[in-house]
Amino acid sequence: MENKLKVIIIGCGRVSSKHLKAIKKLNDKVVLAGLVDVVPGAPEKLLSLSKFPSEGVKFFTDYEAAIEEIKPDIVAITVPSGLHCKIAEFALNHGCHLLLEKPMTMSSAESKYIHDLSIKCNRKIAMGHIYRYFPLVSILREDIANGVFGKVTHGTIFVRWGHGDDYYNSAAWRGTWKADGGAMMNQTIHAIDLLVWLMGSTPVEAQAMLAQRLRKIEAEDLGMAILRMNDGSLASIEGTTPTSEKDHAAMFSVFCENGSISLGLRKGMPSLNIRDGRGKKLNFKYVRKQLKAGGISSMLNALNPHTGIYADFIDAIANDRNPIADAVAGYSSVDTLMGIYKSAQNKAPVALPLEENFSSENMIGFFEKSC
Repeated sequence: MENKLKVIIIGCGRVSSKHLKAIKKLNDKVVLAGLVDVVPGAPEKLLSLSKFPSEGVKFFTDYEAAIEEIKPDIVAITVPSGLHCKIAEFALNHGCHLLLEKPMTMSSAESKYIHDLSIKCNRKIAMGHIYRYFPLVSILREDIANGVFGKVTHGTIFVRWGHGDDYYNSAAWRGTWKADGGAMMNQTIHAIDLLVWLMGSTPVEAQAMLAQRLRKIEAEDLGMAILRMNDGSLASIEGTTPTSEKDHAAMFSVFCENGSISLGLRKGMPSLNIRDGRGKKLNFKYVRKQLKAGGISSMLNALNPHTGIYADFIDAIANDRNPIADAVAGYSSVDTLMGIYKSAQNKAPVALPLEENFSSENMIGFFEKSC
């Protein structure tokens, strides 16, 4: 018990069950010490539904009281995005490492502040950018960076993650500019993070358009953007929620001088298409590489990427290194997304990183003004 890292989870919504599965899987290294939710009874309900043992787990409605009493090693923040900044600030100032669900915050300045505070407090941040933890991703990124596929020309992503009105109506904060953002901010930000990471370059310009098509929300249910990278390559982005709830799909592709890489999910099933410059398929070669590097267990991380996030975070804390998806990833992805929003608002390209703060709240009334 003394060697285990103590974890508390703040927020007992949908994604928190994935955290519990990861903690249960890694129970030789971490222990769940507390659950926090403003709704009384929510922690008990979460444990019951997740079939997670309640012994030794304390329940709170106040996150400050939980942190001060338990003094956890890791605070996992799974509340609505608009609440991330103030909770993260309190936890860092009380000596906790953070596991933050995406997005880091809802403004570029807040994300930069949390990034800088983590350095000042000498604490680590792991972001819930789940796609970085999928099998093969790190190996492919390394080969792209080492020039195995030659010069990167461009990349593309689409995230067609259908949600009906019932999803948005389930909580008043969903789909709002202040607390959640729309399809680009909520459903697509970690896909943007992965594409930029795989391409190995930095966004220097964004141009975007947003639309409201079917969902009755304040923010966008459809967004499209183009990023210009610092090496001259381009990245195209599509994020939308008015598609079938029974046909969730996400696809990431990087096109290079001597080959192409496509990774994706559809209805929970992975797809893979890696080819060299002559069109020869390299899938099996890379699966063998992954098995050699991490064994069969590394291939199963796709079933619950949060297990990979926790395992990497625990090792990063033990060995004083940055997690795979760290504070820089959290800040830069928010800055890029805010650039996309600002471009849509200005109806013009926007330089990145942003020179001045931009917040999702700056978008309030965007569609009313556009009509």
